[in-house]
Amino acid sequence: MSDASARTTLPRTHANGTDLRRLRLWAEMALLYVLAPVALAVFFPANWMFPVLFAVTALGLVLLHVTRDFEWVELLRGWHRIGWGAVLGLSVVTFLAGTAVMMTFNPQGYFWMVQNRPELMLTIALLYPFVSALPQEIVFRPLFFRRYAELLPGTQLAILANAALFSLAHMLYWNWVVTIMTFFGGLAFAWAYEVRRNFPMAVVLHAVSGVIVFAVGLGMFFYTGNIQRPF
Repeated sequence: MSDASARTTLPRTHANGTDLRRLRLWAEMALLYVLAPVALAVFFPANWMFPVLFAVTALGLVLLHVTRDFEWVELLRGWHRIGWGAVLGLSVVTFLAGTAVMMTFNPQGYFWMVQNRPELMLTIALLYPFVSALPQEIVFRPLFFRRYAELLPGTQLAILANAALFSLAHMLYWNWVVTIMTFFGGLAFAWAYEVRRNFPMAVVLHAVSGVIVFAVGLGMFFYTGNIQRPF
């Protein structure tokens, strides 16, 4: 093969390999962030939520582990840089939004669990950060922004897309309160990870806001037993 032929063949081979890799990454993203949540919301019983969450988390851990240039130690960095002012700010916004929703739709349920089932509220407060917030953050922040970085648009659009997909992942609850709250929560969590470069801060924001959601009574909207599908 002549030098000229090599120069024309090798770039084409490289381009084909790049195209195949990008196609595979798009397929992964579609499976994880679109097909899986839609299938859970439409085709499977609501009580499959946690098994599916753990299965997707396990798959996400494998994919993250094989992601080029990713090291697990990255997830431990940033504890000393957590913006506690931002944590407080999101806590206040979550509390006020939750209060407004509860006063409008179910005032008798406001702080019901805290007053009537304090042991259950304590259990949720202790377990939620590890059972729910942490696995969701792994899948939706480092996996999304690291493994699929080459597919993403600029930072602002990527954060918007991430928040939209995070909201879609909660489609199984079939109510607008969850859709709106998870979208804006997703914006905050994605900002903490991608702009502040701080995974621990994203987990803390998610955990604190989630505990507040249950404390004020919004857990009724996130309870699989209350799901009413529109079909």
